Amino acid sequence: MDIHPEDKPKDGVLPANPTAAQPPIEEKGQILDVSAAYTPEKEKRVLRKIDCTILPMMCIVFLLQYLDKQSLSYASVFGLITDLNMTSTQYSWCSSIFYVGQLVAEYPFIYLMSRLHLTKFVGATIVIWGIICMCLAAPQNFAGFAAVRFLLGFTEGAVSPSFVTMTAIWYRKQEHATRTALWVSMNGVAQVLGCLLMYGIGRTTAGSSLQPWRTLFLVCGALTAAVGVAFYVLMPGGPKDCWFLTPREKEVLSLRMAQDREGGDKTSFSVPQLREALLDPKAWFVFAFGVLVTMQSPVLTFASLVINTIGYDKFQTMLYTAPSGAAQVLLLWIGVAGCWLFPHNRTLVVLALIIPPFVGNVLLLKLSLDSGWGMIVSSWLASCITAVMSPLLSLAASNVKGNTKRSVVNAMFFIGYCAGCIGAPQLWTEKPRYFNGVVAGIITWCLLFVVVLCYRLVCVRENAARDKAEEQGTASEEGRGEIALDDHGAFRTDCTDREDRKFRYSW
Repeated sequence: MDIHPEDKPKDGVLPANPTAAQPPIEEKGQILDVSAAYTPEKEKRVLRKIDCTILPMMCIVFLLQYLDKQSLSYASVFGLITDLNMTSTQYSWCSSIFYVGQLVAEYPFIYLMSRLHLTKFVGATIVIWGIICMCLAAPQNFAGFAAVRFLLGFTEGAVSPSFVTMTAIWYRKQEHATRTALWVSMNGVAQVLGCLLMYGIGRTTAGSSLQPWRTLFLVCGALTAAVGVAFYVLMPGGPKDCWFLTPREKEVLSLRMAQDREGGDKTSFSVPQLREALLDPKAWFVFAFGVLVTMQSPVLTFASLVINTIGYDKFQTMLYTAPSGAAQVLLLWIGVAGCWLFPHNRTLVVLALIIPPFVGNVLLLKLSLDSGWGMIVSSWLASCITAVMSPLLSLAASNVKGNTKRSVVNAMFFIGYCAGCIGAPQLWTEKPRYFNGVVAGIITWCLLFVVVLCYRLVCVRENAARDKAEEQGTASEEGRGEIALDDHGAFRTDCTDREDRKFRYSW
């Protein structure tokens, strides 16, 4: 076994347990010579560079996406509803129509994310959505505001599905839960920052001719557009155009991803993979995750109104709403700790994370409206839906292979996500208790609990069947060896999880 010159220690002593030599990797028509091994220290250095470059960009974009989305809640407390003469039903539609736009966007984006350079496409949509967010400051009535919210949702449609794909491109399966949690936790951070930003704008613009909620949209949109430009310029699509790695580090990155049979972003669309995704029961479980986990999303939009209508002024409402974001982040990282402690039981961690928001919804239903802090704390607990979404997204990233199939399955999750977010706000129209919405939340948490259990059983059964086939010597030739090979003995960079019989599902 050869050791690459860059990896040889100066004293000539070979490192312990070097990575075994791998067969050639074929990537976009080129054969990369990967016969040389790499040391664990070299792999750690590469991973550290990715964590310090790729992950922060994803986190910032996800934070701004949630800030733009959640700003509707803060604006409602600071005069949006009265300034535009909205009814309760119209305000609910302002929340729903954003996700109608996002749902419409998923269909063309499934195709475009497979055909175009992924990061450039996403970067362009970020800039456009930032500009549209600034336009939310202009409307003078419900119709105009709703139209801009639709466009905002449409332009944000690529971000979340693409981030699941990017996580799978840059990180190995055992790293997905932590990295997904990092960028999903930006939801909670955005909630805290958004409340404080709205509080500050409300205090500093008192008496200004421009209403505070209009200023909020201008600030959020400008920040988003600037970050979009940086994302477009700096975010690489994969190992080959990774500007912050040396040629040897790019080779190490390709090698480490080869161990999970990943080859980076491909600009091709496969009809067979589309068909396989639509016929795969696990893909429809992922769709159900998207629907059920977001039927509770109106809690995030309406929590500030709940607090406002039980006797607190707009500034107190912002301060008392902010800790709900911290509660989300705390519960999310409790979930991450659970994934670390029980790495092969992510579904059980999800089941445990369902309990706190379920209890929060029950308390919102049962507590008296004059219970003060009881209602506030209940709204914090009920808002902790991102803690559940993070491990579900990491499972989606870990359990799907194939460029087109992954794009389709990720889009199915977010189509379900949008469907839940469109329908659920229509149940939140009865101030101040919002009885129908809270009951719907309780029911969907129970349904999600059952669906996650069924998904776990399907994955366990599939892995057992593959193990048995391998033991009996009936595993396909395609899955032979450590890495899936094609007919020429080269690494297949775009086979699906069903085709690769060496692949095992995470649960």
